Amino acid sequence: MTAVALAVTAVAALVHVYVFVLESFRWTGPRAARVFGLDAATARTTAPLAFNQGFYNLFLAVEVVAGALALAAGHRTAGAVLVLAGTLSMTGAGLVLVASDRSKARAALVQAGPALLGAVLLAIAL
Repeated sequence: MTAVALAVTAVAALVHVYVFVLESFRWTGPRAARVFGLDAATARTTAPLAFNQGFYNLFLAVEVVAGALALAAGHRTAGAVLVLAGTLSMTGAGLVLVASDRSKARAALVQAGPALLGAVLLAIAL
């Protein structure tokens, strides 16, 4: 069960790494415009904010990966704490996204769904 939980949390981490790349390095490009519904002027204006936000997503992914590595190395408590802190933070961010703009429900589900599922599976496995 732990392996399944970590596989699901890896998906959550990959989603956040992808969003990091979009927000921090591709914000003014066509892919980010499609994903985030941006026009060129808004993208240029908000690029510094998106750059910073992208790194938050990266740090959450790093936290989950570090926890998974710690679990794999036999550090059960430290690993679980890192994975759960990262995935539950991802879940919280998804909830804030949908609470702030209901039209972002799909994006919030992509952001929070795998993270919450992975956290629940890990809690059951422990």
